[in-house]
Amino acid sequence: MVDVGRAARRGREVSSRVSEEGAGWSCAQMGTFRALVPDRKTFSWLSPRVLWKSRNQVLAGLFGDPSGQARARWVAAQLERGVDPSLRVPMDVGPEFSFLLLGDTGEGDLSQYAVVPGMLKIGADTAFAVIASDVIYPAGAGDEYEDKFFRPYQDYRAPIYAVPGNHDWYDGLGGFMRVFCEAPALEQERRRGFRMSPSGVRGTLWREPEAIDEVRLTGARKLRARPEQRTAQPAQPGPYWAMETPSLLIVGVDTGIHGDLDREQGRWLREVSRDPRPKVLITGKPIYVRNDYKPSRIEGGGTIDDVVTDPANNYVAAIGGDVHNYQRFPVRVGDRTIQYIVAGGSGAFMHATHTTPRITVGGVNEDDYRCYPLRGDSLSFYSKLYSERLRMRWLYLTPEEGLALMSRQIGNTPPRDIGPVPITRRMRWAARILGGWPMPLRLPVGKTFHRYLSELSDWDTPPFFKSFLHVSVTPASLRIRCFAATGCLPQEMEPPLEDEVEIPLT
Repeated sequence: MVDVGRAARRGREVSSRVSEEGAGWSCAQMGTFRALVPDRKTFSWLSPRVLWKSRNQVLAGLFGDPSGQARARWVAAQLERGVDPSLRVPMDVGPEFSFLLLGDTGEGDLSQYAVVPGMLKIGADTAFAVIASDVIYPAGAGDEYEDKFFRPYQDYRAPIYAVPGNHDWYDGLGGFMRVFCEAPALEQERRRGFRMSPSGVRGTLWREPEAIDEVRLTGARKLRARPEQRTAQPAQPGPYWAMETPSLLIVGVDTGIHGDLDREQGRWLREVSRDPRPKVLITGKPIYVRNDYKPSRIEGGGTIDDVVTDPANNYVAAIGGDVHNYQRFPVRVGDRTIQYIVAGGSGAFMHATHTTPRITVGGVNEDDYRCYPLRGDSLSFYSKLYSERLRMRWLYLTPEEGLALMSRQIGNTPPRDIGPVPITRRMRWAARILGGWPMPLRLPVGKTFHRYLSELSDWDTPPFFKSFLHVSVTPASLRIRCFAATGCLPQEMEPPLEDEVEIPLT
C-alpha cells in the first residue's frame, strides 16, 4: 500500500514552488515511462490532415453545435436499453475513499504516458478514476482507444469513468459511448439532420463518425479486463451521470463541442442537484479559467454555474478539463467558498500559463490563485522551445529570469526563492514576443500566443509539466491534491505535490 499522506509530504519538498529541480529543469535522466509507449507514429497538430479531421469545432462555431441533438438520441437509446432513468452510478465504497481525476489525456504520446507512473503510485489504493474531457485526440475515434486509453492505463487496478470533451464529439461520441457505456452505434444520421441553412454547408462538410473495428476493440479491452477494473454494472449509463457514494455525490456533465447543455440534460442536472449530499461537479469545460468566467449556458435559460452556486444544491467544487494545465480559483459565494479547478493537464500539449494576467475574476485574490506550471516556468519553457525552433538564442529566458519577469508583471512575490534578477531590455522583448509582457500599443500578442502557438507546439522532451488530481473523501472533508509529472526520473519516483486544498463537508 502507498501512504499518500507521506508521499504528499515528500512531494511538497520537491515541487516547482521549492526548486528548479522540483520543476524538472535539471533532468539528467528521463523516467521509466518511455518503455510503456507503443512504437507507433503519433499524430501532429501541424498536420493538415489532423486539422481537417477536427473541422467540426469550426463548423459548430459557424453554423451551430448539433451535439445537444445527438446527445438526446444517445440518452434515449440508453434508456431503451434499460439504464436507470436517473443516470445514477451506485458505487460500492465506504464513507472514506479516494479517487483519481485526469483531464485531456488522449494524445497517445510521451506526454500522456509520462503521467502513468506517478498516477499508479499515488493512486494505488484509489477506488476509481475519472477522465474529464478529451479522452481521445484528435477526433475521438473508437479505433484509437487501444493506444490512448487501454494501453496507458492497463495497470491501474480500478474502474475508470469519463465525461466527454469537444474532441470526443468530433466522432459524434461513437467511440466514447461504445467504450464507456457499452452502447451500440446509433443508426446512421442523414446528413440533412445537420443542416442549419438552405445551403447546407454544415451538412456538406461535417465529419461523419468512423465505423469501429469491433475485433480490434475487443482485443484492446483485454488490456483492462481484470474484474477489479470493470465499472459497476450496468456500465456508465451515459455521457452524463451522477456517482453515488455515502459522503459525496459526484456529478459529471457533458458540455459537447461548445460548452452548452441541452434542455433535457439541464433538467436532469437541476433534479439530481436537489440531493442533499455535498457535491462535486466534473465537467468538460471549466467555469473559471485564466482570468475569465465561462458559466456554460443551459438551453432554455440559466447556466451550469447557477446550479453550482445555489446554496440549496451544496456544491463544494467544480472541476473542468479542456484547458491543458492546472488552475484553482477559491471563489467566495455568500458565506462559503467553492473551489473552481481547471484539471486538463494529464496528457495533451501544455497550454501556456504565462499569458494569464493578474487574477481578479470572481473576486479571487491573486495570492489565493494557484496554477501549474508556474507562470515563470511556462514563459521560460516556451522561450527555450522557440529560441531553438527559430534559432534566436536571445529569445531564451532562464527559469529564474522567467520567474522574475512574471512576478514583476503580475505584481506578486515569486512563487519560489530566486536571487536578485535585473530585468533587461532583451528579457522584456523576449517576454513580449511570447505573450508574457505587454506589447507597445496594446497589441494582442498574449491572446494570440495562448490560442495558436501553444496549441501547435507539442514536444516530447521533459519537463512536460503534466498533472493529475488525487481526491480523498471522508464524511467530514474533501481533500484535493494536484501532483505533477515532469517526465524526469526523480519526479517519477517522488511525484511533486504542486497544490492541495481541504474542503469541509459538514
